Amino acid sequence: MTAGVQIAASILAADFARLGEEVRAAERGGADLLHIDVMDGRFVPPITMGPVILQSLRRVTRLPFDVHLMVVEPERQVDAFIEAGAARIAVHVEAAGHLHRLLAHLRARGVAAVVALNPATPPEAVRWTLPEVDGILVMSVNPGYAGQAFIPAALEKVRRLRELVGEAGHAVTLAVDGGISDATAGPAVAAGARLLVAASAVFAGAGGVEASLGRLRAAAEGGLARG
Repeated sequence: MTAGVQIAASILAADFARLGEEVRAAERGGADLLHIDVMDGRFVPPITMGPVILQSLRRVTRLPFDVHLMVVEPERQVDAFIEAGAARIAVHVEAAGHLHRLLAHLRARGVAAVVALNPATPPEAVRWTLPEVDGILVMSVNPGYAGQAFIPAALEKVRRLRELVGEAGHAVTLAVDGGISDATAGPAVAAGARLLVAASAVFAGAGGVEASLGRLRAAAEGGLARG
């Protein structure tokens, strides 16, 4: 792991016909977490995967599972993913009816509680939940599909969140998800991100998964030096 920065490999862009092999390659390449994008066809258009994916992948990897719930009523889903082995669960501030209660529940169940923010959601939306938050996931694309272009305004949001977290005095990891590549990883880290979620840049990059992770990590190191 690059000092101070983690990379989560998002299997949304992996070849599901070879998913076990792809995940093993990500682990060999030095990914810190495995990112699982859960979509219900309602909060976002696609339908993707459920707890059975975690249960199956646990047989082939020891990487922690970083689950991103892009679903309505996430409080109805979290326990199934906890029981399937999730280490971190991100829920959207736009989807949770009782966000503070849900975050407290996640922590009580022993998983890291993460709040996700869509591109148009202001940073201040999480201010009053910071005592219950372990991480904030900034979406730098509109959620739903891998391979989208990075939204530059996400960098300003990360910088503002860095200020809010510093003012609150809490240990909160800032993450960026969407359009992360060799070109955008450095600026995201320089803005304050310490966890990068990458899909296509890992699983569809030139030279294969391990080489792609190496390039992404080098880009993150460059951003860390500027941050």
